[in-house]
Amino acid sequence: MYEFLANLTLITHFIFILFATFGGLLFFIFSKVLYFHLPSLIWGVYIELTSSVCPLTYLENWFLYQSGLTTYSNSFINNYILSIVYPENLTADLQIYLGITLIIINIFIYGLIIKSLKKK
Repeated sequence: MYEFLANLTLITHFIFILFATFGGLLFFIFSKVLYFHLPSLIWGVYIELTSSVCPLTYLENWFLYQSGLTTYSNSFINNYILSIVYPENLTADLQIYLGITLIIINIFIYGLIIKSLKKK
């Protein structure tokens, strides 16, 4: 049961990262999504720029520990995303670059949103 909950938390964590990165695009389907996206974006930028660890990481570790599986001490991104894309460990500088990339992607997305609102 705990292993299932660890996997569910992992999937939720990954979906949250995708939403924080690209969720602004959902505005074109459902405009009120911005009420959820903006706080998610701010949280994601905060986590990246301060080299913090998301609380979901601790929850995942707790579920893994309870199930008798190996836990991890680094962030979700370091263990699941970067380890696939980049072979090296996550450094503070790389985490800053990821945070800046998150900001730039969303500046572009919100630029599209503002442009579409001006057309109306």
